[in-house]
Amino acid sequence: MNPHRIHAERLDLIPASLEILEADRNDRQKLARLLSAAVPGSWPPPLLDDATLSEFVRMAAENADPCFITWYWVLDDPAEGERVLVGTGGLASSPLPGTVFIGYSVLEEFQRRGYATEAVRHIVAAAFALPGVRRIMATTYPDLAASIRVLEKNGFVYAGEGPGGKGFEEGIVAYVLEKPGASR
Repeated sequence: MNPHRIHAERLDLIPASLEILEADRNDRQKLARLLSAAVPGSWPPPLLDDATLSEFVRMAAENADPCFITWYWVLDDPAEGERVLVGTGGLASSPLPGTVFIGYSVLEEFQRRGYATEAVRHIVAAAFALPGVRRIMATTYPDLAASIRVLEKNGFVYAGEGPGGKGFEEGIVAYVLEKPGASR
């Protein structure tokens, strides 16, 4: 997959190269240089823990998942001042045919401003541009109302409890978005 930079209304979604992911793990100053943005002291956002970031580094290094891409979300709104890293989100393959997973996380101080809704809308478009992708699935916790609202605003519908099994935590719920015009 050849990921591209996405210029959204207020956000600059920068595809995470292996260099960017490693800088995120080891060198915040380098991360700031690579993104041309300030990296808040509160970085990383919820759900982007060390284990997740290490898995992203592994996936990028091995290049084994043709649908894996994550973007770093940089607020690039002149009305807000300097460029600043506010969140991250991306895609990965699913074991279900024609389906990719989407995930995202935003720093707490930048939540409830519509950034996740904006970024997810653009990531959805990028996902549906991939060959063979007919469905996007997201999993979240039922008590994360803001995350669920982001999905619903982007057309995702509740699909029940998460798809159980390896890699999925107990108690998660799934949301899906079907590609317009795609046949099952």
